[in-house]
Amino acid sequence: MDILLLKTLHVGGVIALFSSLGAIMLGGSGKKGASALHGISLVLILLIGFAMLKKPPMDAYWWMVKLGLWLFIGGAPALSKRGVLPGPVVLGLCIAAGVAAAWLGLNKPF
Repeated sequence: MDILLLKTLHVGGVIALFSSLGAIMLGGSGKKGASALHGISLVLILLIGFAMLKKPPMDAYWWMVKLGLWLFIGGAPALSKRGVLPGPVVLGLCIAAGVAAAWLGLNKPF
């Protein structure tokens, strides 16, 4: 598959993920739909990310850290739902984790 198409779909999944996070954290009207979009976009990002890697480089660790950041973003709505942190704080942490994941994916520092 063309790498440009994969990157476009990957970024589209990220846009859908953060749209769903905004709806979940800030109290959108369709929380069930937003939760479904959250899960679907996480799976889409994961599958397309591994398709772009083809074979993960076992001597590099940037992709493992990136996977950990996305796992945090995947579980973040539970932090807000259970009252551990307020929704806007969790959303800010998710945005910071997304920026860090983007930096790791672009620079591949280690």
